[in-house]
Amino acid sequence: MARELWLIRHGESTANAGAASKDASSAPLTDTGWQQAHQIAATFERAPELIVVSPYLRARQTAAPTAERFAAVPIETWPVQEFTYLSPIRCANTTMEQRRPLVEAYWDLADPERIDGPGAESFTQMLERVRAAARHIEALGLDRIVIFTHGHIMQAWRMLAEHPEASDRRDMKRYFSAFLGCPIENGEWMSANAFARVARS
Repeated sequence: MARELWLIRHGESTANAGAASKDASSAPLTDTGWQQAHQIAATFERAPELIVVSPYLRARQTAAPTAERFAAVPIETWPVQEFTYLSPIRCANTTMEQRRPLVEAYWDLADPERIDGPGAESFTQMLERVRAAARHIEALGLDRIVIFTHGHIMQAWRMLAEHPEASDRRDMKRYFSAFLGCPIENGEWMSANAFARVARS
Protein backbone atom coordinates (compact mmCIF):
# COMPACT_ATOMS: atom_id res chain seq x y z
CA MET A 1 0.00 0.00 0.00
CA ALA A 2 1.20 3.51 -0.74
CA ARG A 3 2.87 5.16 2.25
CA GLU A 4 0.95 8.35 1.47
CA LEU A 5 -2.44 7.78 -0.11
CA TRP A 6 -4.81 10.71 -0.34
CA LEU A 7 -8.41 10.61 -1.48
CA ILE A 8 -9.80 14.00 -2.48
CA ARG A 9 -13.43 14.77 -3.16
CA HIS A 10 -14.06 16.91 -6.22
CA GLY A 11 -14.83 20.59 -5.84
CA GLU A 12 -18.35 21.97 -5.85
CA SER A 13 -20.20 21.11 -9.05
CA THR A 14 -23.21 22.79 -10.58
CA ALA A 15 -25.30 19.83 -9.40
CA ASN A 16 -24.01 20.30 -5.83
CA ALA A 17 -25.07 23.93 -6.10
CA GLY A 18 -28.63 22.91 -6.98
CA ALA A 19 -28.69 22.98 -10.77
CA ALA A 20 -30.25 20.22 -12.84
CA SER A 21 -27.84 17.72 -14.37
CA LYS A 22 -28.47 15.75 -17.53
CA ASP A 23 -26.54 12.72 -16.24
CA ALA A 24 -24.27 11.55 -13.44
CA SER A 25 -20.97 12.36 -15.11
CA SER A 26 -21.11 15.69 -16.90
CA ALA A 27 -21.79 18.34 -14.23
CA PRO A 28 -18.88 20.83 -14.30
CA LEU A 29 -17.35 22.75 -11.43
CA THR A 30 -18.77 26.06 -10.27
CA ASP A 31 -16.52 29.06 -9.67
CA THR A 32 -16.34 27.92 -6.04
CA GLY A 33 -15.35 24.45 -7.22
CA TRP A 34 -12.51 25.87 -9.30
CA GLN A 35 -11.29 27.88 -6.31
CA GLN A 36 -11.27 24.66 -4.28
CA ALA A 37 -9.35 22.90 -7.06
CA HIS A 38 -6.63 25.56 -7.04
CA GLN A 39 -6.46 25.47 -3.24
CA ILE A 40 -5.93 21.72 -3.40
CA ALA A 41 -3.07 22.10 -5.87
CA ALA A 42 -1.38 24.69 -3.68
CA THR A 43 -1.60 22.48 -0.59
CA PHE A 44 0.80 19.74 -1.72
CA GLU A 45 4.17 19.94 0.00
CA ARG A 46 5.77 17.58 -2.52
CA ALA A 47 4.81 15.92 -5.75
CA PRO A 48 2.84 12.68 -5.77
CA GLU A 49 4.17 9.80 -7.83
CA LEU A 50 0.79 9.17 -9.44
CA ILE A 51 -2.36 11.23 -9.92
CA VAL A 52 -5.52 9.15 -10.30
CA VAL A 53 -8.78 10.68 -11.51
CA SER A 54 -12.36 9.55 -11.80
CA PRO A 55 -13.71 9.68 -15.36
CA TYR A 56 -16.39 12.17 -14.26
CA LEU A 57 -15.89 15.76 -15.43
CA ARG A 58 -16.03 17.39 -11.99
CA ALA A 59 -13.24 15.14 -10.69
CA ARG A 60 -11.08 15.68 -13.78
CA GLN A 61 -11.51 19.43 -13.50
CA THR A 62 -10.64 19.34 -9.80
CA ALA A 63 -7.43 17.46 -10.61
CA ALA A 64 -6.42 19.81 -13.42
CA PRO A 65 -4.56 22.45 -11.35
CA THR A 66 -2.66 19.72 -9.50
CA ALA A 67 -1.77 18.03 -12.78
CA GLU A 68 -0.60 21.39 -14.15
CA ARG A 69 1.57 22.05 -11.11
CA PHE A 70 3.15 18.60 -11.30
CA ALA A 71 3.31 18.25 -15.06
CA ALA A 72 5.85 15.43 -14.95
CA VAL A 73 3.65 13.20 -12.78
CA PRO A 74 1.66 10.56 -14.68
CA ILE A 75 -2.13 10.77 -14.63
CA GLU A 76 -4.37 7.73 -14.87
CA THR A 77 -8.15 7.43 -15.08
CA TRP A 78 -9.54 4.66 -12.87
CA PRO A 79 -13.12 3.52 -12.23
CA VAL A 80 -13.41 5.50 -8.99
CA GLN A 81 -16.46 7.41 -10.21
CA GLU A 82 -19.38 8.22 -7.97
CA PHE A 83 -21.80 5.52 -6.81
CA THR A 84 -24.69 5.72 -9.28
CA TYR A 85 -27.39 3.85 -7.41
CA LEU A 86 -30.31 5.46 -9.26
CA SER A 87 -30.75 4.75 -12.95
CA PRO A 88 -29.64 7.79 -14.99
CA ILE A 89 -32.67 7.27 -17.22
CA ARG A 90 -34.94 8.07 -14.27
CA CYS A 91 -32.88 11.04 -13.17
CA ALA A 92 -32.01 12.86 -16.39
CA ASN A 93 -32.29 16.66 -16.16
CA THR A 94 -33.29 16.66 -12.49
CA THR A 95 -31.95 18.50 -9.45
CA MET A 96 -30.79 16.94 -6.20
CA GLU A 97 -34.00 18.15 -4.56
CA GLN A 98 -36.15 16.55 -7.26
CA ARG A 99 -34.31 13.25 -6.80
CA ARG A 100 -34.70 13.28 -3.03
CA PRO A 101 -37.80 10.97 -2.89
CA LEU A 102 -36.00 8.40 -5.05
CA VAL A 103 -32.89 8.67 -2.89
CA GLU A 104 -34.84 8.18 0.33
CA ALA A 105 -36.73 5.20 -1.09
CA TYR A 106 -33.49 3.54 -2.20
CA TRP A 107 -31.78 3.86 1.17
CA ASP A 108 -34.92 2.93 3.11
CA LEU A 109 -35.04 -0.34 1.18
CA ALA A 110 -31.36 -0.98 1.94
CA ASP A 111 -30.98 -3.89 -0.47
CA PRO A 112 -27.25 -4.20 -1.24
CA GLU A 113 -27.91 -6.26 -4.38
CA ARG A 114 -30.54 -3.95 -5.88
CA ILE A 115 -29.81 -2.44 -9.30
CA ASP A 116 -32.25 0.38 -9.93
CA GLY A 117 -32.13 0.18 -13.72
CA PRO A 118 -29.91 0.74 -16.78
CA GLY A 119 -26.70 2.56 -15.91
CA ALA A 120 -27.02 1.95 -12.16
CA GLU A 121 -24.98 -0.37 -9.96
CA SER A 122 -25.67 -2.14 -6.70
CA PHE A 123 -24.16 -1.23 -3.35
CA THR A 124 -22.24 -4.51 -3.46
CA GLN A 125 -20.81 -3.66 -6.87
CA MET A 126 -19.69 -0.24 -5.67
CA LEU A 127 -17.88 -1.78 -2.70
CA GLU A 128 -16.12 -4.19 -5.03
CA ARG A 129 -14.93 -1.27 -7.16
CA VAL A 130 -13.39 0.27 -4.07
CA ARG A 131 -11.74 -3.00 -3.10
CA ALA A 132 -10.38 -3.40 -6.63
CA ALA A 133 -8.88 0.09 -6.53
CA ALA A 134 -7.22 -0.68 -3.20
CA ARG A 135 -5.75 -3.90 -4.58
CA HIS A 136 -4.42 -2.02 -7.59
CA ILE A 137 -2.79 0.57 -5.36
CA GLU A 138 -1.18 -2.12 -3.25
CA ALA A 139 0.20 -3.85 -6.34
CA LEU A 140 1.79 -0.65 -7.68
CA GLY A 141 4.13 -0.30 -4.71
CA LEU A 142 4.36 3.50 -4.99
CA ASP A 143 4.95 5.79 -2.02
CA ARG A 144 2.69 8.76 -2.82
CA ILE A 145 -0.61 8.54 -4.68
CA VAL A 146 -3.47 11.01 -4.85
CA ILE A 147 -6.94 10.04 -6.07
CA PHE A 148 -9.52 12.62 -7.15
CA THR A 149 -12.82 10.93 -6.54
CA HIS A 150 -16.27 11.31 -4.97
CA GLY A 151 -18.02 11.34 -1.62
CA HIS A 152 -19.61 7.90 -1.72
CA ILE A 153 -16.32 6.29 -2.74
CA MET A 154 -14.50 7.96 0.14
CA GLN A 155 -17.19 6.91 2.60
CA ALA A 156 -16.89 3.35 1.32
CA TRP A 157 -13.12 3.37 1.93
CA ARG A 158 -13.76 4.57 5.45
CA MET A 159 -16.33 1.86 6.15
CA LEU A 160 -14.30 -0.97 4.63
CA ALA A 161 -11.30 0.02 6.72
CA GLU A 162 -13.38 -0.51 9.85
CA HIS A 163 -15.57 -3.36 8.57
CA PRO A 164 -13.60 -5.20 5.86
CA GLU A 165 -16.26 -7.83 5.22
CA ALA A 166 -19.09 -5.31 4.85
CA SER A 167 -21.70 -6.36 2.31
CA ASP A 168 -25.09 -6.99 3.92
CA ARG A 169 -28.17 -4.88 4.67
CA ARG A 170 -26.92 -3.94 8.14
CA ASP A 171 -23.66 -2.68 6.65
CA MET A 172 -25.55 -0.68 4.06
CA LYS A 173 -27.57 1.03 6.78
CA ARG A 174 -24.40 1.68 8.78
CA TYR A 175 -22.82 3.19 5.70
CA PHE A 176 -25.70 5.56 5.04
CA SER A 177 -25.82 6.65 8.68
CA ALA A 178 -22.15 7.60 8.40
CA PHE A 179 -22.78 9.33 5.08
CA LEU A 180 -25.40 11.55 6.72
CA GLY A 181 -23.68 11.96 10.08
CA CYS A 182 -20.12 12.53 8.90
CA PRO A 183 -20.34 14.01 5.41
CA ILE A 184 -17.29 14.57 3.24
CA GLU A 185 -17.36 18.09 1.85
CA ASN A 186 -16.40 19.28 -1.61
CA GLY A 187 -12.63 19.60 -1.85
CA GLU A 188 -12.05 17.63 1.35
CA TRP A 189 -8.99 15.39 1.72
CA MET A 190 -8.89 12.04 3.44
CA SER A 191 -5.71 10.19 4.28
CA ALA A 192 -6.11 6.53 3.45
CA ASN A 193 -2.80 5.45 5.00
CA ALA A 194 -4.61 3.57 7.75
CA PHE A 195 -6.93 1.83 5.31
CA ALA A 196 -4.69 -0.93 3.94
CA ARG A 197 -7.25 -3.47 5.15
CA VAL A 198 -9.51 -2.38 2.29
CA ALA A 199 -7.24 -4.13 -0.21
CA ARG A 200 -7.60 -7.40 1.67
CA SER A 201 -11.30 -7.17 2.42
